[in-house]
Amino acid sequence: MGRRAVVAALLMGALCAGETAPARAAVRLEALEIVTAKGRVRFQVEIAASHAEQERGLMFRKALAADRGMLFTYARPQPVAYWMKNTLIPLDIIFIAPDGRVLSIARNAQPHSETPIASGGRVLGVLELSGGRAAQLGLLPGDRVLHRIFPKG
Repeated sequence: MGRRAVVAALLMGALCAGETAPARAAVRLEALEIVTAKGRVRFQVEIAASHAEQERGLMFRKALAADRGMLFTYARPQPVAYWMKNTLIPLDIIFIAPDGRVLSIARNAQPHSETPIASGGRVLGVLELSGGRAAQLGLLPGDRVLHRIFPKG
């Protein structure tokens, strides 16, 4: 196993074990905003673009800060389904249409559940936040998510 593979394996293990300080520094964060009737809220999100990143998602995390999340991005709009296998904390799963509007929300998805949670239509992104956060924000279908993958508007 080469040095890069060892470093990658160690980093992956640290992330899965619960966000140690060195692992957190290595994670790429991007700004994302949610616009609801209550106003705008800014988040720092990890990007899950590759198949491996999407498979791992937020599995094995013991906590997720209120201003953090993970954005799953897709090259083209498509229907998707998520599950909570190996996920230790409840999550709000926000399915986002290609225009940046919230299509649907799975609130407080149950940890460890293998029941598929379907998007209900074609999405370009999926945002995972701490369980209950969508309700705190007053987030509803039709609200807007602002991020570089969605068109301005």
